[in-house]
Amino acid sequence: MIKLKDSFVELKARERAKALLDEGTFRELLGPFERLESPHLEPQGIVPECDDGVVIARGTICGERAVVISIEGSFQGGGIGEVSGAKIAGALEIAVKDNEEGIKTNAVIVHDSGGVRLQEANYGLLSISEIQSAIVALRNYVPVIGVIPGKIGCFGGMSMTAGLFSKIIITREGRMTLNGPEVIEQEAGVAEFDSSDKKMIWNTIGGAQRQAIGLADVLVDDDITTIIDEVRVAVKDGKPSKLRSKQIDLFLSRIKNVDPTKPIGPMDVREMWSKDEDITVVDAAKVEQTDKNELVEKVMSRGRIWFEKLTGITELKVSDVPSVLYADVNLGKEQVRYIAVVPNPNNRFPRARKGEVGLEEGWTVAKYVREVMEEDADKEKKRPIIAVVDVPSQAYGYKEELLGIFQSCAGAVDAYASARYAGHPIISLLVGPSISGAFLTHGYQANRMIALDDPGVLVHAMSKQSAARITKRTIEELDEAAKKVPSMAYDIKSYSTLGTLEDLVSGIDAESPKAEDLETIKEKLIKAIEVTRTSGIRDLSNRLTSEKALTGRAAGIKVRSRLKEEWN
Repeated sequence: MIKLKDSFVELKARERAKALLDEGTFRELLGPFERLESPHLEPQGIVPECDDGVVIARGTICGERAVVISIEGSFQGGGIGEVSGAKIAGALEIAVKDNEEGIKTNAVIVHDSGGVRLQEANYGLLSISEIQSAIVALRNYVPVIGVIPGKIGCFGGMSMTAGLFSKIIITREGRMTLNGPEVIEQEAGVAEFDSSDKKMIWNTIGGAQRQAIGLADVLVDDDITTIIDEVRVAVKDGKPSKLRSKQIDLFLSRIKNVDPTKPIGPMDVREMWSKDEDITVVDAAKVEQTDKNELVEKVMSRGRIWFEKLTGITELKVSDVPSVLYADVNLGKEQVRYIAVVPNPNNRFPRARKGEVGLEEGWTVAKYVREVMEEDADKEKKRPIIAVVDVPSQAYGYKEELLGIFQSCAGAVDAYASARYAGHPIISLLVGPSISGAFLTHGYQANRMIALDDPGVLVHAMSKQSAARITKRTIEELDEAAKKVPSMAYDIKSYSTLGTLEDLVSGIDAESPKAEDLETIKEKLIKAIEVTRTSGIRDLSNRLTSEKALTGRAAGIKVRSRLKEEWN
């Protein structure tokens, strides 16, 4: 007799959490009867949910203390907003504290999320950056285990979050990718990615393909017992010896081995990446579009303008990835490292030619951050790292998703967060667009953020056109909603109401900074570094203590407070 399997995919978030914990140990925190729902949905005519689509459960797994975080994909596509994000980040942050105090607490996150909840936009981006920071800290003590069962899958900034996990368990029904098919189609055209071709989508970003090329660890059938068993194995195995998000050289080599001028499919990638020891970098002379010095055209984006003005360096040695600039120069009385992502019209990957963060950019940013950590490992005073942020978006392309751009971005997130925890002051200077996964990759892990008060400085989760398509609203309706919910607006003044910025600097010529503009910004950077060191805070908790945050992020602060009360 064939034993019928019980579907894990078909379970609701609460049922999934209960199934993963040892029998009889499930205890929910901030459950639906406490009615901690998003305050930002009703003003837009959207019915909120009493648990905001996230279940936090305490209990044990294999007899060890554990927290299971389960996202409900059927509510707003599992999107992350202020309350749901604070529940996830807050639970992970408390788990970090427990482990720091010698109380071992494992963590399992069941992903069923489309990423940022676009109806809350910047609240979602903020929350995801804080979730990522907490995961990087928690992995030092216990494995952070991700389960991607299916239905929605794992998209957007939450795919980058998955790229930080110690272990990923995924079903064939699960999907994991940074940019959803509809968004790629909107941004790059149907010829780049046909969102109606379901077979192609699953062959590109589905669970079987992700596991086959090493972007997930375990491929499982959609069966409750099987998934429970794999989670228990992961808990018993403990921390892995290697983490994907730290394997910079491996992934850069893999990407360098790809010739973007030629067609490539899922089976090609499986064959190419099946034996890492056989990977060799493609000879640049054999590639039609190369990054040779004579082909690199300098485009004066805001990011490059400010990088050159702040460093005093206008001619840089051309690297393998000319779209990522770095330099070590003196600021005040110490040396700092500046990093910027800039346009490169000759980029090997066409979708990353206008300053977007692409496959090579994410891993290269990670490389330059880790380089500072290694050089300063034995120094008591760690070198500050300043991210000059002017990133219009991540790269939208078929090859980017096929080759795992989400993992590239996760590598940079890991590097910045690790450097911050190691004592390197990380300061972000926003001089241009700071959009979506690109900003999460380069800039959002900073101790402190400084922004120019200028119409060209924008912060958001997605372009208006794509946001309108995904939320099934017109651009005019989005603009009207932004008047009621500031986190949906793109302008930097609206963003500043969330209380995250250290400083919003007015009176600066963002396009052509004068000598006095540069001195003003350098003074702001020096002060931010000093305040960071003096505070001794290495996580991102300082974002919740500013005067503006007390009102701009009141719901998230309340969630964290209540979680602490109920934790034990």
